[in-house]
Amino acid sequence: MTKIPSSEMEACILAGGLSTRMGLEKARLKFCGRSLLDHARALADGAGLACRVIRRDVVPRCGPLGGIITALRKTTAPRVLFLSCDMPLVTVQLVQRLMDSSHANVFAETEGRAGFPFCLAAEALTTAEAQHAGERFSLRAFASKLDAGRVALQGKEALQVFNINTPDDLSAALKREA
Repeated sequence: MTKIPSSEMEACILAGGLSTRMGLEKARLKFCGRSLLDHARALADGAGLACRVIRRDVVPRCGPLGGIITALRKTTAPRVLFLSCDMPLVTVQLVQRLMDSSHANVFAETEGRAGFPFCLAAEALTTAEAQHAGERFSLRAFASKLDAGRVALQGKEALQVFNINTPDDLSAALKREA
């Protein structure tokens, strides 16, 4: 695949989860003076990407796959960077590595597992819809079905993809930033 310039990509922040483990909407949680959603928006801006926030999925109650389907159905860009609103430690450098990948579909990988953040070609919609129809909602299964590329994160670099799901997670992330 030829590298797609950032002007032909967009970022989508998935912020439509139920936040049941947190007990309140994660996107509005404050982390180092800004909301988690604002951290994700700043990340997209730092990468030079136009940004959309996906708060309501067209196919609800299937985890990130619902947000992926929603974003890919609505995008006009050939490629989309997906960010999670609950990962404020992700750096522009990591996002740039994903964007620069020669793979049309590429996921960050820690401990052999694909996850956020990731880039998808718009054509990945067909695979996402097939996964949904088969009631296979796992992001890892989706990445595997796409035969996606991986950007492996090891050691301290892997801490970037720490996500905040509970009040204890928020405390741990704040301690890392201190």
